[in-house]
Amino acid sequence: MCGRFALTLPIEAMAQMFAAVPSNNLPVGPNFNICPTTQISVVISGENRRLIAMRWGFVPHWYKTAADGPLLINARAETIAEKSAFRQACRERRCLIPADGFYEWTKTADGERLPWYIKRRDETPVVFAGIWQRWDNGDEPLTTCAIVTTPANAPMSNIHHRMPMILEPDKYGLWLGEQGKGAARLMTAASDDILTYCRVDKRVNSNRASGPDLIEPIDVE
Repeated sequence: MCGRFALTLPIEAMAQMFAAVPSNNLPVGPNFNICPTTQISVVISGENRRLIAMRWGFVPHWYKTAADGPLLINARAETIAEKSAFRQACRERRCLIPADGFYEWTKTADGERLPWYIKRRDETPVVFAGIWQRWDNGDEPLTTCAIVTTPANAPMSNIHHRMPMILEPDKYGLWLGEQGKGAARLMTAASDDILTYCRVDKRVNSNRASGPDLIEPIDVE
């Protein structure tokens, strides 16, 4: 799964990276502790690619309020095409979600949560596959998204049994629907050699924590 992530890329760099036109309401970074329900930067495609802000936490169209049901921050690749909440978005509204890296937790025998930071070995941005939905049952329309997840690859399984679906640059267009059908075949775990991870300070266990020290490796015995 993916419950927190970091993003330090400037808006201009993201716009150039995805050849996308940026909106004027994007969240300003860097942010080393992005949490669910906050606004994040997302790439969508239409006549042109656009870099826009969305609430992380998918709201199905039948919710009467944005908090009318479970907080849907992730969508399982194995069932995304079947679940009523995600089915239409998977077909029609796929997106890219850029990050520097993401966090996951393990637990000790006594239940202590130990945070890990996961990033690409080549130090390039991580790009998650996502889906999005426009919810308009409230006073103002709300554009929301979720990160697609897959079973963990071999290295990640040491930390958690799920992981975000990670896209390589040559697959962006296919996932966005710019290259016709075939996005379903992308819904697999990342190759075992793409990611690396390290233990980080337990301060990140708080969603109020901030600062670049959150992603600094710490020595573990």
